[in-house]
Amino acid sequence: MDQTNAQVGQEEAPQGQINEKITEERPATGSGSMEKLLQEEGLNLDFPKQGEIRTGVIASVMDNEILVSVGTKSEGVISGKEKEQIPAETLASFKVGQEIPVYVLNPEDPSGNLVLSYMRAREESDWLEAEQMKVSGAAYDGKVIGYNKGGLIVPLGLLRGFVPASQVSVMRRGEGEESADARWSKMVGEPIKVTVIEVDRARHRLILSERSALQETRETIKDRLLDELHDGDIKTGRVTSLADFGAFVNIDGADGLVHLSEISWERIDHPNEVLKVGQEVKVKVIAVDQERKRIGLSIRQLLPDPWVVKVSNLKDGQLVEGTITHLTKFGAFAKLDEDLEGLIHISELSDQRINHPKEVVKEGDVVTLRVIKLDAERRRIGLSLRKVDSMAYANMDYEMMLTGQVKAEKPEEQNLEEQNLETQNLEEQVLEEQVLEEQVLEEQDLEDEVQVPTEEPVDVPASLQEDELGSEPKDEEK
Repeated sequence: MDQTNAQVGQEEAPQGQINEKITEERPATGSGSMEKLLQEEGLNLDFPKQGEIRTGVIASVMDNEILVSVGTKSEGVISGKEKEQIPAETLASFKVGQEIPVYVLNPEDPSGNLVLSYMRAREESDWLEAEQMKVSGAAYDGKVIGYNKGGLIVPLGLLRGFVPASQVSVMRRGEGEESADARWSKMVGEPIKVTVIEVDRARHRLILSERSALQETRETIKDRLLDELHDGDIKTGRVTSLADFGAFVNIDGADGLVHLSEISWERIDHPNEVLKVGQEVKVKVIAVDQERKRIGLSIRQLLPDPWVVKVSNLKDGQLVEGTITHLTKFGAFAKLDEDLEGLIHISELSDQRINHPKEVVKEGDVVTLRVIKLDAERRRIGLSLRKVDSMAYANMDYEMMLTGQVKAEKPEEQNLEEQNLETQNLEEQVLEEQVLEEQVLEEQDLEDEVQVPTEEPVDVPASLQEDELGSEPKDEEK
């Protein structure tokens, strides 16, 4: 250092007189600088430029300043406000000979010093890294250090990045009655994976997104999940979004679709009638499409079927009251309950052949019907109008009338002895009627044979008597 000072015509002076000495020995032109002077002396030093970031080596650490060698004639200095901005733990870790990044604030201040900043260098490095991450779309793991009503604060190096509420994962965000502050405060200290979506140095603006970061890894997670899932698996997931055609539910990091028809047993027009974003639900895997990378889920199949509950009191052969609601070519629909409807097939409307149900019933008619079929799999009820008075159900109707309870026996499953007895009774009844009829006929014949005419003789002309009697002798003559 002493030798170098001698070459450029500068002699080392006592501390406190350096600035004055340098000022006195500068050219009088006023346009010169240390860089120009060094060039005139033939020393090809790489003189730092304002805004440049360099890697320096700590030469000394003092109470009021830090000297850093950056490859120039003299060390640069980090002092005053720039030194105070360095965190205490970081400052305590500085050692002589350690390499640190520095930012050139001023290549030469009025006192001829090379003014450096450690924190600004770190910040600029972070800005450069943020810009590179924005271009590449790479994600990084951070930690939530704070929040405001609009979102979360996540640092990137020394920069304070902001994750707007719209860019926070719906799984993390959820929805509830609690305020935004209460919701965000619970997340402070939690790890978070984010990507950079906006960088604006001029406005000191760094916008991050958790949703984009999750999207980046979602494909990999989904590939793994598709290999592990099987039809019939039961999973617990969280609703991530709602659409007109269904709801998306995240299970183990990948989204599956619950179609509108698989959300509820009841008819709904939109998923938001029964679901909300952030809600935790149990789902059943009903389809795994490896080629299209789609997962089909169902909430409905894990819920009790209300149709089964509603028809639990109905049995085959039972008499019910229904209101005709709709007529079609193949039959008539009858409403049994508020949400329960059955079909009367055209063949079950009448014993006579008809061409259209309107020949027998009309909409609004209240009629007594007989349940003839319960199809739980197809969720259908078969009804009959013509079998209401059928003798095949006589025993069931009689027992129901006596007990007031529904019997589960089907006509074809009645006791064989009862059927035989009924048949025997009918045969005996027919036989008795036949015997009675024969007895009546015999009595009539007997009466005809025994009965004697009581009319008085009538005078008939002899000529007529001869014509009628012919040549046969009269009884008197005999």
